[in-house]
Amino acid sequence: MKILIQRVKKAEVVANGDISGAIKQGLVMSIGFAKGDEFDAAKKALEKIKKLRIFSDPDGLMNLSLQDTGGELLIVSQFTLCAAFKSGNRPGFDPAMPPKEANKLYDHMVSYAKTILPGKIATGIFGADMQVSLVNDGPCTFVLDF
Repeated sequence: MKILIQRVKKAEVVANGDISGAIKQGLVMSIGFAKGDEFDAAKKALEKIKKLRIFSDPDGLMNLSLQDTGGELLIVSQFTLCAAFKSGNRPGFDPAMPPKEANKLYDHMVSYAKTILPGKIATGIFGADMQVSLVNDGPCTFVLDF
């Protein structure tokens, strides 16, 4: 499981011409599921992300978490995070979880996120061609592997 998180001032995702999710201050979490990933790892990832101290306190130090700030979380599925570039110049997606399994895990993860950050979750649409717009804050971007 590969996760890219970006601290943002605001963000939105458009799918099929409509805004499917939008947030104000918070994090955009792009997630790619690899073969063999399980819900326990996804749950652990969410618990970690909500507590990461990557927001500035009044002194300008990264001491506050998403949970501390009351920020929002925009979750976007992105299987391309699992791409491999072992040979040639084209990405290979063999490491990525098959779509049907990944969709089930994504839905389960989003449901869990809504329980630990109630009213703070927005999402893209799994498997859709999406346009993600954001105002990166910092910039402050992290890659997590679970």
